[in-house]
Amino acid sequence: MRLPLIAAALLALAACKEEAAVAPPDPVPLTEEALSFFCQMNVAEHGGPKGQIHLEGYPAPLFFAQTRDMVAYLKSPERDAKIIGVYVSDMGEAQSWAQPGIENWVLAEGAHFVVGAKVAGGMGAQEVVPFKELQDAANFATQWGGQIMSLDAIPTEAVLGPIDLDQTLETPS
Repeated sequence: MRLPLIAAALLALAACKEEAAVAPPDPVPLTEEALSFFCQMNVAEHGGPKGQIHLEGYPAPLFFAQTRDMVAYLKSPERDAKIIGVYVSDMGEAQSWAQPGIENWVLAEGAHFVVGAKVAGGMGAQEVVPFKELQDAANFATQWGGQIMSLDAIPTEAVLGPIDLDQTLETPS
């Protein structure tokens, strides 16, 4: 009699795990109307990689004019709702730094981030630069410096620490 109960419990547990592993919503193309979450400035008017975070119960994602700001939001203890999807610009597919693309989004959890490169993001702070392909990240790091990391490995101080305004940063072409 116990065996059927155990089997039923295991099936119920498996069904719960399948429900918990829901796919994130699709990324939203970047439009001229998208405003950056922190500063409420038009995202498309700033160069460099972008980010979008989808929150449970929200009809549209939060956009970020700089990937560094998006990672700061993720690492911040204060959030508006449960995060159900995070996307970043694939800079390996970007037309240029000034035109990072409107639909070349990649899931942040599978991206390769160059951290510590001497490049300025859309809001002027040192940027965290995402790539879908590891080789694209390696090529960028060779040219601009920095280390390649996964999203989870990015140190909190790299995105929440003070910004060195005396630091010389470049804007890639």
